[in-house]
This record gives sequence, C-alpha cells and structure tokens, in this order.
Amino acid sequence: MIKGHCLCGACTFETDAAPRGPSMCHCGQCRRQSGGIWSSAYVARAALRISGPVKWFASSENARRGFCPECGSFLFWEALDEDTCSFALGAISNPTGLRLEKHIFTGDKGDYYDIADGLPQKE
Repeated sequence: MIKGHCLCGACTFETDAAPRGPSMCHCGQCRRQSGGIWSSAYVARAALRISGPVKWFASSENARRGFCPECGSFLFWEALDEDTCSFALGAISNPTGLRLEKHIFTGDKGDYYDIADGLPQKE
C-alpha cells in the first residue's frame, strides 16, 4: 500500500494499485508550482483514495493539478482525457519500492542544473 499526505496533513491519499511511470517532470508549470522538479507516478483514478480538502486548478485546457488548500502542497496531476491520476512521490509516507524510469519535458528544464543519472529523457 502506498500512503501519502500534504505538508499539514489535512489531505491524505492511498492506493493498493501498483504505481506506474515514476518520472521527474521538468516542465515550466511543474517547476513554477513545486519550486523545482516534480516527481510522480500514476495509478487508475478509481484506485486512488483521496481524503480531506483538495483544490483543483485547471492548468491548461487538457489537465488539472490538485493541491491542499491549507498548506499549498502540490499533490496531484490529471489529464482530462485519461482515467489516471499522478501523485507526488515526495508526499509518500512510506518506502515506495519504486525506481525512476525517465525524465519528461526536459526541453523546458531550468538552466541551473544538469540531468546526469543516465535515465531516458523525453523533450
């Protein structure tokens, strides 16, 4: 079981499903919202149980981002045309057993760091 929560603990999430696609996102939106690189994995939306307050922000016409309205923790990302939900790996409370698979939106990454771990990169 994967369990996680926001900084203040008001919003929690859990899933029994095996998370897929662990990645680091370097897009401008994730950098601005998280202050850096956002790491996430995803499960079927129906397999993710969310408790507590979540504020959803329509970050584009294709996706929305979920965060705690109390402390501001950026916890979720959903494409509107998919039935999955990505969750922040940094918010997980227990060991994940996951390994990163890739970096995404590397064409938009900040110029103040290098990606040097040898994982695949998708612009």
